[in-house]
Amino acid sequence: MPQMPAPFPLSRPRRLRQAPWIREMVAETNIGPGDLLWPIFVREGVGLREPVTSMPGVDRLSVDLAVEAAREAADLGIPCIALFPYTDSAKKTPGAEEAWNPDNLVNTATRAVKAAVPQMGVMLDVALDPYNSDGHDGIVRDGVIVNDETLLALERQALAQAEAGADIMGPSDMMDGRCGVIRQALESHDYQDVMILSYAAKYASAFYGPFRDAVGATGALKGDKKTYQMDPANSDEALREVAADLAEGADMVMVKPGMP
Repeated sequence: MPQMPAPFPLSRPRRLRQAPWIREMVAETNIGPGDLLWPIFVREGVGLREPVTSMPGVDRLSVDLAVEAAREAADLGIPCIALFPYTDSAKKTPGAEEAWNPDNLVNTATRAVKAAVPQMGVMLDVALDPYNSDGHDGIVRDGVIVNDETLLALERQALAQAEAGADIMGPSDMMDGRCGVIRQALESHDYQDVMILSYAAKYASAFYGPFRDAVGATGALKGDKKTYQMDPANSDEALREVAADLAEGADMVMVKPGMP
């Protein structure tokens, strides 16, 4: 049980706010480069940098330039990058099989980054939308995003990513049971140290528009994602989702979008 502070005037909380040096010394939360994760969008080719028009200042990078970005991140003290693929539309299928191709963009980039900057953490999303010709995070059957069949695909995707050397899995699909399936697969294939940072409460939101442009999913998307992404009005449901993902083996959780 926390102890009650002494009553005023024995307790004066403003004592610890009177000067910059003491405010910095007792700050409970500090934001610095070590707290950051740098998202990098990867495309095919060599020596190529392609602007994302809906995200000014952000480029899609070929794998070799993504490696250079990882070196820059290390020099800046940023401990982890998140790699996202801009997948050629010819490789997108209804079953999203490219998601577990060992030589897909993010797996190739992960191996290249780990070879060049071994200390750099790599996070990869576990979701099918960059590889799905329907643009959804799950497999679509007769207009319905099917949950359990999608889990089988996510399991294969996660294992391919772990084999490539990813440190953190980011299930962003919002399928029921995904964290448990991924955790069990990692444990049974001797990837017990791979971490899961779950998009535990991912709300259906227009904020994702530029990101979908960056990974090339906007044009493919048919309909919306409201049957699996959450209603922004439901904060109680979000807490249940967080609790469920932690119980299934997630190491960390996030709310997305967080600030609004």
